[in-house]
Amino acid sequence: MEWMLLPLRRYADFSGRSRRKEYWMFILLQILIIIPVIVMLGVLGALDGGGDEFSGPSLIFLIVIGLFFLAMFIPSLAVQVRRFHDQDKSGWFVLLGFIPYVGSLIVFVFMCLDGTKGENQYGPDPKMDKNVGDVFS
Repeated sequence: MEWMLLPLRRYADFSGRSRRKEYWMFILLQILIIIPVIVMLGVLGALDGGGDEFSGPSLIFLIVIGLFFLAMFIPSLAVQVRRFHDQDKSGWFVLLGFIPYVGSLIVFVFMCLDGTKGENQYGPDPKMDKNVGDVFS
């Protein structure tokens, strides 16, 4: 649970490095939150009679989803920038996601790659513990 909440604690921190574990656990947290909300929205939509317009409860869930995405935008962007920093790449690589058709696939592959070992220009290796670094370096 600590890894899931770490990007929220570092809400708008675009400096430093983040491990793959931190990134993917944060993505998992978002999925675990959004799926029940979408299921509830579907259930409420079915109970409304399946009309074209949203009723009160369905509209409330849509507003909750919108607010959730707005709240998660900055930490998601920040943890993605820190993942690129972990690979010794500029945070501007996030813009690769805007390339039509293949951009999100390229960013996905980068998010799966391991970071550089040891210190790089963006900071110390987040995988290295203070005691482990002396033994294995």
